Amino acid sequence: MTPGENRQLAVASATLGPWRTAAAVGTLGGAAALGVDVLTGDWSLGILAGPVSLALFLFFLVGGVGSVTGRAGGDRRLRRWAAEHPWRVAAVPAVLLLVLDTAARSLLSSASLAAALWDGVWHAVLLAAVVGVVGSVAGARARR
Repeated sequence: MTPGENRQLAVASATLGPWRTAAAVGTLGGAAALGVDVLTGDWSLGILAGPVSLALFLFFLVGGVGSVTGRAGGDRRLRRWAAEHPWRVAAVPAVLLLVLDTAARSLLSSASLAAALWDGVWHAVLLAAVVGVVGSVAGARARR
């Protein structure tokens, strides 16, 4: 397979995740974080940066994990490819998180672009690690 075909399969596999559930979890997590920030009384536009970042992380975490472990729906061959290549599938939500988290932090806070990019990078690395490890463990269990 060419690298382009592998990228297309990774993106297609990532779309198999439970994205509606992921949106609900991300919304609830972000709302809870916003509620805590409002109660602490730090009133500024920056109050939105942390909750939005957390909501994005939870959204991509639930969707990404569901992409590499899910069994219901979708093309069986695509699910099998995702189970065999969890790290490639994990890269898709990680890159999307990097872009969106960096944009949200740079627009909603007073952080510099470099600081926002640094936060986005380590959040994306953490997300890729969790999704990749969960997918690897689930794939190894399924092969046994």
